[in-house]
Amino acid sequence: MSGDGSGYPKLDLLAFGAHPDDVELACGGTLALLVSRRRRVGIVHLTGGEAGTRGSSAGRRREAEAAARELGADALEILDCGDGELRHGRPEEDAVLAVLRRYRPEAVLGPPPADRHPDHGRAHRLVADACFYAGLAGRALAGADADLAPHRPAAFFHYMQHDSFEPDFVVDVSSVWERKTAALACYGSQLQVPDAWGSEQRGAGRGEPVQGAPLTKVATREFSLAVEGRARHYGLLVGAALGEPFASSLPLAVADPLAVLPGGVR
Repeated sequence: MSGDGSGYPKLDLLAFGAHPDDVELACGGTLALLVSRRRRVGIVHLTGGEAGTRGSSAGRRREAEAAARELGADALEILDCGDGELRHGRPEEDAVLAVLRRYRPEAVLGPPPADRHPDHGRAHRLVADACFYAGLAGRALAGADADLAPHRPAAFFHYMQHDSFEPDFVVDVSSVWERKTAALACYGSQLQVPDAWGSEQRGAGRGEPVQGAPLTKVATREFSLAVEGRARHYGLLVGAALGEPFASSLPLAVADPLAVLPGGVR
């Protein structure tokens, strides 16, 4: 439990996404890896995906809950920041501030500053701003959240979504790739799970396929194959089979340079 008396679990890391499945696609392997090392992680979807072409809000919530269980997340929150018009005014900032103060994460993962979907860039700004404001003692919250103590995460890293960028670090997720694909298989209304991911992952899905729904880019087999292709590309750069790329606005502190040497064949 938390040390501030809030009754919420103290998390090591909290991952934010604009829509259900964003976190799992971009950094699901990293979450699974941390869980395997007995770290406590949580997932926050800023919207319920209610403006999406496929699926329903209720169905996507069930998919998100199943995916969070597959990854071993200790907490899952779905906020109402406006899918398809993601807002970042005072009410939305307060909602994110409250989550940060409840779970008190040391690190936060979130969307990139700009991306194909406008909600992703808006979500980046919302989360980045909230990470700072959450540490201000004078930034008060109302209602049930009024007594939550200020808390500022030590770092905010952004993951890669549709558009590529030069990452500052890559996490080797080779050992937990099956956990990531099992989580993605839960999103049957959104994603097509390719045969390359194996029968175990296909059977793990608890998603809700949408019969007759318009085909979207993320629902194509090519998109799902590209998820693995990107992971293999960035894994190769660090001597791993599969990797997830991230960027940081600040330099990274390295206690031991030898601990961050790339592996694999030289």
